[in-house]
Amino acid sequence: MLNNDPYVTPERDTPPEAPIVSVKSWMLVTFLVAIPIVNLIFLFIWAFSSSTNPNKSNFAKASLLWMAIGIVIYIVGLIGVYYLAIRSN
Repeated sequence: MLNNDPYVTPERDTPPEAPIVSVKSWMLVTFLVAIPIVNLIFLFIWAFSSSTNPNKSNFAKASLLWMAIGIVIYIVGLIGVYYLAIRSN
């Protein structure tokens, strides 16, 4: 076909797709994320390693963001409770 044919969609440079993460791998991920200190270590490794599958890397980054949001909410709650305790006395 001719390159100037208006009915042909031009090919785009698409990045190669990441391999599918297996169920066994996801089971290992959820198991390791459930262990208290180990989860932080593995999440940071998966989130910022260049050799990690992009799907697992995005999961780790999202998990770390949820943890950070939870910690901020927890700290704000503690400050609120502390403030209310002082005001009631």
